[in-house]
Parts: sequence; structure tokens; C-alpha cells
Amino acid sequence: MSQPAALSRSSWVSVFWSVVVVKLDRLGRSTRDALNLVHELDQKGASLRILEPEVSTAGPLGRMVITVLGMVAEMELGFIKERQAAGIAKAKAKGIYKGRPVSLDHNQIRTLRSQGLGATAIAKQLGCSRGAIYKAIVR
Repeated sequence: MSQPAALSRSSWVSVFWSVVVVKLDRLGRSTRDALNLVHELDQKGASLRILEPEVSTAGPLGRMVITVLGMVAEMELGFIKERQAAGIAKAKAKGIYKGRPVSLDHNQIRTLRSQGLGATAIAKQLGCSRGAIYKAIVR
């Protein structure tokens, strides 16, 4: 787990006076996570210092800047996801992006199923997982 927010905060926050992170986006999964951590640090008398850009919560201006940077980072992540989805949709429309190639013969799976074999037996015979068999049966 690379994010400190995933650790038990009560055990490590009381040990430090200041928590240092390289970038704000490494602090939590969302703006709310980061702000909750900042609040928790304040309650324990500790501060947060971010190296890129150089910001500290030691004063009120730093807390405001961190709030704004967190909102901008979350908005930027949303834009990136939208652009990625648009790019994938465009590539699919052109036939470029087809996803992962099918590795199992779905017709063979259906034939074995119609012969009365169960998913476990088919999976053993084909050397794959039962989940793959169930997916092929549903399609």
C-alpha cells in the first residue's frame, strides 16, 4: 500500500510533527481523503508538507491552497478519464480497439455443455477456469 491514508492513521500521526509527501495526489484517493487527513493532522497538532508544489498546512493559507489543489487534481483526473473513454470509443468505431482476443472456442464450450457436461468438467477438459466457462455460456 503506497498511500499513507490506507494505513492506520491513529498509530502513526501521533508520532510525527509533520507528514511530508511528494505530491498531493499521492496522499489520498480523492479531495475528501486528503482533506480528512489534513483535518486529522491538525487535530493532533501536526502539519502536512507537500514538496511539489511547495505547500504546508502550518498556516491558514496553506490549508486553502491544498483544498484548491485537491479539487483541481480531482477535476483533472475526471478530464483524463473522459478523454480516455472518448479515445477508446473512437478506436472501437474504427475497428482498431477490439479488446483482448478470445482465447477459448465458445462454440466448443456450448457443444460440451449441451452434451451434459458441467462447467467444472468443461474447465478441466479445456484447461481454464470455471468463470471463463460461465462467461462463454452466457454469451
